[in-house]
Amino acid sequence: MQDLSDKTTLHSHSLDLAPEHPSTSTSTSTKYADPEPEPEGKNPSIPTATDPPPDGGVVAWGVVLGAWCALFCSFGWINSIGAFQTYYETTLLTGYSASTISWIPSLEVFFMLVMGPVVGSLSDIIGPRWVLLGGSFLHVFGLMMASISTEYYQILLSQGICSAMGLCAIFQPAMASISSWFLKKRGAAYGIVASGSSLGGVIFPIMVDRLIKEVGFAWAMRIAAFVILFLLAFTCLLVRARIPPLKHHMDKEMLMGPYRDGRMLLVLFGFLCLTFGVYIPINYLETAAMAQGMSASLAQYLVPILNAGSFFGRMLAGVFSDTVGAYNIFAAVCTFSGVLVLALWIPATSAAGSLAFAVLFGFASGAYFSLCVALVAGIAPPREIGYWTGALFLFASVGGLTTDPIAGAILQRDNGSYTGMKIYSGIFLLAGSMFVLGARIRQTGWVLKAKF
Repeated sequence: MQDLSDKTTLHSHSLDLAPEHPSTSTSTSTKYADPEPEPEGKNPSIPTATDPPPDGGVVAWGVVLGAWCALFCSFGWINSIGAFQTYYETTLLTGYSASTISWIPSLEVFFMLVMGPVVGSLSDIIGPRWVLLGGSFLHVFGLMMASISTEYYQILLSQGICSAMGLCAIFQPAMASISSWFLKKRGAAYGIVASGSSLGGVIFPIMVDRLIKEVGFAWAMRIAAFVILFLLAFTCLLVRARIPPLKHHMDKEMLMGPYRDGRMLLVLFGFLCLTFGVYIPINYLETAAMAQGMSASLAQYLVPILNAGSFFGRMLAGVFSDTVGAYNIFAAVCTFSGVLVLALWIPATSAAGSLAFAVLFGFASGAYFSLCVALVAGIAPPREIGYWTGALFLFASVGGLTTDPIAGAILQRDNGSYTGMKIYSGIFLLAGSMFVLGARIRQTGWVLKAKF
């Protein structure tokens, strides 16, 4: 088993193990994994799905840099939405309730994820560059329009929908492109790329909060948009696909592929559950700490601290996944995240406890963000990774849209107590981890040291 893991990628490893476990030998991804026959006279200098990735070089690491900028501007930006929620409630949209205003960030997360299958299939068919250009325009245009908005519906359309659709067309093609450039170092590459979202999650909330106080909301949005435009220029220049795109529409068999693979279905349901659980600590850590007596001046740094911990968690999860397998690392650390919520966040009643939880949960939850595409790359056909990844984010969008309203309802039912909300989060984190572990067991069997 060890020899196999040393010689294969996650994807090829799954095919090699299939004869040992008949339940996986007929999976859809195995059926589609065989490359399409290449036409006679094809230029041999053009890479195909069967050619090994270079695992390095100027172009490959340039793709990593471009994808890092994409994650900084997409998931990093999403992590700043809490600052806007506070500003809208207290200044710009004082005539609306907090629950009504919360639809702006909820829709932002939802549209960022729900467009996944469309963006993924477009990226597979025409390549990532045109999709990235379109996404960059929508994201920057949405922020510029938000800077001149004064009404609720204007903010909802510009920031909650237009910018969010651009976010989806930025991060997904960038993440999907990594797998074709790296094999033995794939996990490390994904960890480096995902660290961009952590660093963005540290910088954007502080930057936006300070800019709103110094220059006002309008110029805060414009300055952020210009920074994002500058970084996305590198993304559009550097990110490219190594394998030529499909150049044709996906047929019914391809479209149904992710939903006919037993391993992928387990990953989809696992990611759905994890999304219900992982965003509650991120969104409510600050307010929960303040409810327990932490000062507002200290509580505002909890999310940046969490993202700082996540920076190291994402990097290390990617590096170690190359050694022990992406599924093994993902299931282990996501399980640890659930344990932290139930065993540390619930009894933490002091400022020190909240700070410790922020660091540890940020570190443990890093794999959720850094290895999600690596999970798909382990079982998806190489030329359809974009679409299969889109299916993963489609399932996650359900949690992205409904997590905040559900958590708010639990908080209201419990008369302001955060205990029920924390239990809800921890249980879903543990359940999602078990689904992903089930996908690993379905592939390798009950082999403790199997690398997958």
